[in-house]
Amino acid sequence: MVNVNPVRTEQEYEAALSEIDGLMTAQAGTPEGDRLDVLVTLVEAYERRHHPIEAPDPIELIKFVMEQQGLDREDLRPMIGARNRVSEILNKKRALSLHMIRKLHDGLGLPTDVLVAEYQLNA
Repeated sequence: MVNVNPVRTEQEYEAALSEIDGLMTAQAGTPEGDRLDVLVTLVEAYERRHHPIEAPDPIELIKFVMEQQGLDREDLRPMIGARNRVSEILNKKRALSLHMIRKLHDGLGLPTDVLVAEYQLNA
């Protein structure tokens, strides 16, 4: 049986991360692998409560995916529209429409829950 303690404090969290680092090469099905699995589960639960990651800004997500996939503004035209519309969207002068969100989801695989999030438009 794997004996571990709950992760309740930042100090326990840091200690668990350090131990996880040392167990990263553990084989599945071994006592070390089982300990790694349990520690990772505990750390993930702690992080969800104490270090939540906010959803990215929809436009920043689009820009990030463009960079990662080597896309340029022209590649967004089938999903967003004319060149000036792409510019307005990427410069936050205009909000994404439902039609654009659907096209971006289908074309780039972007999560709709992020794309529909509210974001600040530039004046």
